[in-house]
Amino acid sequence: MISKQSAYFDLPWEDTYGYAQAIKVGDTIYVSGQLSHDEKGDLVAPASLDGNGLPIDFSMMEPQMRATYANAARILARFGATLENIVEETLYVLDVDAAFAVAGAVRKEAYGAVKPRCASNLIGVSRLAFREQLIEITFRAVVPTSP
Repeated sequence: MISKQSAYFDLPWEDTYGYAQAIKVGDTIYVSGQLSHDEKGDLVAPASLDGNGLPIDFSMMEPQMRATYANAARILARFGATLENIVEETLYVLDVDAAFAVAGAVRKEAYGAVKPRCASNLIGVSRLAFREQLIEITFRAVVPTSP
């Protein structure tokens, strides 16, 4: 049996769906899909929806992306890690063009580097967990193990 440490934000959907925000095994932290919510669980910069519940405006991609990176930093801090420990990220987005338009600047700011030192994937999807959501990001981080 492996030893796992888990971290939560204590949000309703963690219990409803049944998952941890992040799991640490050895020197690796696996961060579940992060999104743009505040500490109470309210979505930050939710997209406007049409009558069918589909996003009609992707201009909220940038503030959602910024809030998502901030949430990743918050959950990593529970393990004494930062975004500097990230080795891989995968961005799941509803609109690839809207994401590409803002991702460079947002990622450089989040990581504090002109060329963030992590592998990165950007994948277009048809739907995310919440209809007002435009982006979700998963992360893998590595931290030094204690002697």
